[in-house]
Amino acid sequence: MEDKTITCKTCGKPFAFTVAEQQFYQEKGFEHEPARCKACRTQRKPPRKAANGRQMHTVVCVACGQETQVPFRPTGEKPVYCRDCFNKQKEG
Repeated sequence: MEDKTITCKTCGKPFAFTVAEQQFYQEKGFEHEPARCKACRTQRKPPRKAANGRQMHTVVCVACGQETQVPFRPTGEKPVYCRDCFNKQKEG
């Protein structure tokens, strides 16, 4: 396998379908390659709600830069971490 370049059917921009993503799709049994880039896929999804019914908000972890979801609306006053980095902060 090798990385593939696919053109997004929504925005028309090319995006990479990496080997890791291809392996994930294969493991999950998905039969079709993605037709949209990550930004367009995210935009089409309805907002997720936490198990308690609260709306989730997409943020970028200040420690690792990974996109993640949190059950509160960040104000920008305090740093926001992904689950792994938050747990590391808590331990240290």
